[in-house]
Amino acid sequence: MAFIDLNDGSAISGMQAVVNEGSAAWDALDAGGVSTGAALRVKGKLVASPGGKQAAELAVEEIDVIGTADPETYPLQKKRHTLEYLRSIAHLRPRTNTIGAVARVRNQLAYATHTFFQEHGFLYANTPIITASDCEGAGEQFQVTTLLNGFGAGEWTTPASVVDEQEAMNKDGSIDYSQDFFGKPSYLTVSGQLNGEIMACAVNDIYTFGPTFRAENSNTSRHLAEFWMVEPELAFADLNDDMDCAEAYLKYCLNHVLEHCDEDLEFFEKNISKDNLRERLRNVASQEFARITYTEAVEHVLNAKKKFEFPIEWGSDLQSEHERYISEEVFKDRPVIVRDYPKDIKAFYMRLNDDNKTVAAMDVLVPRVGELMGGSQREERLDVLERRIEEVGLEKESYWWYLDLRRYGSQPHAGFGLGFERLVQYVTGVENIRDAIPFPRYPGSAEF
Repeated sequence: MAFIDLNDGSAISGMQAVVNEGSAAWDALDAGGVSTGAALRVKGKLVASPGGKQAAELAVEEIDVIGTADPETYPLQKKRHTLEYLRSIAHLRPRTNTIGAVARVRNQLAYATHTFFQEHGFLYANTPIITASDCEGAGEQFQVTTLLNGFGAGEWTTPASVVDEQEAMNKDGSIDYSQDFFGKPSYLTVSGQLNGEIMACAVNDIYTFGPTFRAENSNTSRHLAEFWMVEPELAFADLNDDMDCAEAYLKYCLNHVLEHCDEDLEFFEKNISKDNLRERLRNVASQEFARITYTEAVEHVLNAKKKFEFPIEWGSDLQSEHERYISEEVFKDRPVIVRDYPKDIKAFYMRLNDDNKTVAAMDVLVPRVGELMGGSQREERLDVLERRIEEVGLEKESYWWYLDLRRYGSQPHAGFGLGFERLVQYVTGVENIRDAIPFPRYPGSAEF
């Protein structure tokens, strides 16, 4: 008797297929080709299983080997591989239990995202991947240009209007971007928010869900160069509406995966997070989020009877250790929304509060992770927005269209952003964000 663990990837548990000696299927086994990684077509009868591990098994009558996998060279043998090693064979790692389970949970979270916003009347809007503006103002963007096409091959092949290298340069030695494909410096987007605001000011509540990029030379377990963002924008809304939406959305996603991914979550509980993962997710999904101001958050950290790696004072950003302390210890494993941050550590588009020191911004903190979502009410007053753009050193001319939204029918509106891989990481318990996306992009790695 021989046993085959047959799995089509749709669930973590496969079908046990039993081959009895003397059957036609046994001859196929003897012929070779049935090994770990092989693709098979199996025909037989579904019968009750005498073993305790599964309710039913397949009594095999026929086996057809569709594709063999050489057991001498197949990288995924029946042993535990490190996640770091699996990243080096990203074309095969979805076949493993861990990455396959991550893919299924990610799929359900994406489904829940669309379902939540569609059920609440949001319009799904597609925003551009190539942009000429820096939404975050951080300057860590990937540049898009055709001026270097072929340069690595020892030639300078540029658009037809540029004859040679000199014509792509200004007299002062700087690059003449008027000769480039888009006629100006262009980048891969870090956020669809600004375009989302355009849509929300026309067709009411919208959400975007797409890839974003950041050229941050970071090799931490929390950063990717290419990642997906969920960014809703609420028309005629203030910061309170924004916080209500963020809380409802996160609870919906957690309840959805708890209902539809129990087997995968059980696997993560036993093998990855090694704690009561599902209970932790239920805890977040079932209780009201605490809400405090940034000033109150700083006071909590300053009054803590423990030492932190990073000191804090009013005006400095909360670090992950501070955020986790607030959520896990001050509020006893409860999600916390922190609002009203100092304007100097937040983006120019966030609405200035009456104290002229803080902005109507908010971050959602959850146990074990810290910040999971961040958002704000947008500055709808033209004069204040123009002043803020100048204060942070950006050129008003580049944002003429963004300012037009305040010139013509301006309205209060608000939104937030969620790094989708952070959510996947939180729900599955995987420690490294590079395992929360099928083909991670990070410094030094763009293979597969």
